[in-house]
Amino acid sequence: MRRRSITPQDAGCQDVIIERLEVMGFTVERLPFGDVSNFWARRGASEPIFAFAGHTDVVPPGPADRWHSPPFEPTVRDGRLFARGAADMKGGLAAMLVATERYVAAHPDHRGSLAFLVTSAEEAMFENGTPRVVETLEQRHEKIRWCIVGEPSSEQTLGDVIKIGRRGALTGRLRILGRQGHVAFPHLADNAVHRALPALTELTQTIWDAGNEHFPATSFQIANIHAGSGVSNVIPGELEVIFSFRYSSEASVEALRSRVEALLNRHGLDYKVHWHSVGEPFLTQRGKLLDAATASITQVTGRQDIELSTAGGTSDGRFIAPTGAQVIELGPCNATIHQVNESVGVEELELLAQIYEGVLHRLLS
Repeated sequence: MRRRSITPQDAGCQDVIIERLEVMGFTVERLPFGDVSNFWARRGASEPIFAFAGHTDVVPPGPADRWHSPPFEPTVRDGRLFARGAADMKGGLAAMLVATERYVAAHPDHRGSLAFLVTSAEEAMFENGTPRVVETLEQRHEKIRWCIVGEPSSEQTLGDVIKIGRRGALTGRLRILGRQGHVAFPHLADNAVHRALPALTELTQTIWDAGNEHFPATSFQIANIHAGSGVSNVIPGELEVIFSFRYSSEASVEALRSRVEALLNRHGLDYKVHWHSVGEPFLTQRGKLLDAATASITQVTGRQDIELSTAGGTSDGRFIAPTGAQVIELGPCNATIHQVNESVGVEELELLAQIYEGVLHRLLS
């Protein structure tokens, strides 16, 4: 956490992890792509493969004067560890590493293989991160069967939520074209903002689907709008809108694109839209991985009412699940992620390491 690994920089974080993995007998393969640091580490040569997945990059810390202690000087106060990345997700990576060290010491001849997939590009431009590593593994038919992504999935207390999937994510950058002119002569211009408003209103009010038992309904949100020249006497000739879908398994990229473009056409707009698919929805059904995770949480914390959820944003699990792997997200509480004074409970990390170790015991022993 002392390393200033603002995405996509790793700042030497992976060197620390790799050194400890190699001591345990892992074979480590560094897989840099562009300015992104990645590695795949594996202990064992047989199936099945269990993998921990995570990222060493963090978001910028924000105003330094609003932190009670420097964001890259980890500080313990009142039983909590404060630092950028403490919860998202260097704390999770540390718990994974400690759990693995304990498990390998107790089970040096475990069955199957234990692996780590780590990237420095999850928080922003992810293309050269986990997707490229997964592509490399797929090319040589190296298949992960079970994967825990150490994202901060818990909400109120450790282990109260396991993410068993994620909604799909689709973004659009829309340019609506009009004709610029003087505000005193509107008949000589075509106000792009005025022309766009009815269509944008309809987009925000459309019900895209009702979701299903595993996924909430698809949502549409406008993230940014820009128009005009910054002065009061010019009619804007162009409006740019950035919007985002978080969609359930009831929808698809093709269906959402088609419905949006049909709506824009119906409103008679002159427009251009650029689409970017961030990830398809995925879901991990009840199986050995989920059973092992819930049993381990119950053993360590005593909790039995564990919520299985697909809510929230996206994670790198969306790139691993399409290979056929069972993928869940299980990590510390997410209350302070991406915030000033991000923190995690010190005892929480110890319990998380115990939970991870219990999963390994149930799957590989």
